[in-house]
Amino acid sequence: MSTRSVGAVTVTALRDARGPYVAWESAFPGASPRDWVLARSADPAAFGHDGRWLLDFRAFLVRSAAGVTLVDAGIGPAGAPAQGWAPVPGALPGALSALGVALSDVDTVVLTHLHSDHCGWAVTPSGEPMFPNARYVLHRDEVAWVTDPVASYVVRPLRAADVLQEVPGETVLSSLPSGERVTVIPTPGHTPGHQSVVVDGGGTQVVVTGDVLVHAVQLVAPSVSYVYEEDPGLARASRMALLARDAELATPHLTEPFVRARPAGTPAPRP
Repeated sequence: MSTRSVGAVTVTALRDARGPYVAWESAFPGASPRDWVLARSADPAAFGHDGRWLLDFRAFLVRSAAGVTLVDAGIGPAGAPAQGWAPVPGALPGALSALGVALSDVDTVVLTHLHSDHCGWAVTPSGEPMFPNARYVLHRDEVAWVTDPVASYVVRPLRAADVLQEVPGETVLSSLPSGERVTVIPTPGHTPGHQSVVVDGGGTQVVVTGDVLVHAVQLVAPSVSYVYEEDPGLARASRMALLARDAELATPHLTEPFVRARPAGTPAPRP
């Protein structure tokens, strides 16, 4: 498990699963041959021998004296909405246990968005919150947008348990006397209410991106759209804004969980 420290806050990558997905060229039809050369150099393990994209499914644990936050909840158990296309069951509960983190220790769950591979462990198969002492933070536009099966599997049980916190925009989740802050920020486009998490230590930042950045081709060529973006233009603007930060990016689907916003030899993105 890879970990980064931002002052007194740690950010740990937790792999829920890894598996093949669609053909990478069909997922990013606007990418040029040069874009693919650069992407393969940046993340060679994402390119399967059969032409399919190999991707990780990952959550992140953010810990400090202010509390324990889980960012995203993976693909989930057998029967979760991702079952039709992702390699369920995932390993997230075991990954937490290996760190000595009980489900009851988590006090905040941030769901970057409600695609099925990011919220599968939010609830148990019987419909109870998986993390019994946590508030679940979602952007209100995401809640308004999502439909079944995720709405009935995730949103309705969380609302019934009165643990769903719908935020309208940038929201500070926690802060420390030494100055570190954990903030959720809107990064729409992939979905209407997509959000990312910024861990800020003053001179150092780690940004948990969610699906603003799903493949290395978008790291080396950020104008390239992904076919499953609800609003490609808005997603591109969100991606450009994150990549313009002097930050390390914590990504759910790249092979390496932590990458620099500007890979070596790559110019800063133009607005």
